Amino acid sequence: MQRIPPAPGQESVWDYPRPPRLEPTAKHLRVIFNGLVIADTQRGKRVLETSHPPVYYFPPEDVQSQYLVPSARQTFCEWKGQGAYYHIKVGDRQAENAAWYYPKPTPAFAAIRNYIAFYAGLMDECTVDGVVVIPQPGGFYGGWITPDIVGPFKGAPGTWGW
Repeated sequence: MQRIPPAPGQESVWDYPRPPRLEPTAKHLRVIFNGLVIADTQRGKRVLETSHPPVYYFPPEDVQSQYLVPSARQTFCEWKGQGAYYHIKVGDRQAENAAWYYPKPTPAFAAIRNYIAFYAGLMDECTVDGVVVIPQPGGFYGGWITPDIVGPFKGAPGTWGW
């Protein structure tokens, strides 16, 4: 693994902390599925963790909750706690386990209680300040890659041991 040096105006995921840091962001975040904007905010939060592109969380009031279908899937994060999932259903299309949230996060992540994150690769389009994101490699992590973030990124085959 060779760290890519960030250019001016860029961040390296290798400068992000472990344990991860939670911070507010005023960037304009949007999620589109089946031609519909299902989430839109400038009041999001992002989690920054070593080797991962940022994961963006939307306040529940900025998500069209009528398109969220509770899922039985649950996961556990050593930093944030027990995660729960939603399927996204708009019209005749559904994306399985496409969004997640923490109903009872650890104290350090209490600010994202019930905030919703989306897997960019399962949506039609996700944007940060109008820039279309690239999904984090692999199917487990949900980071959003934009031109101002450099890696390499954990998630693709062969990177789990980083």
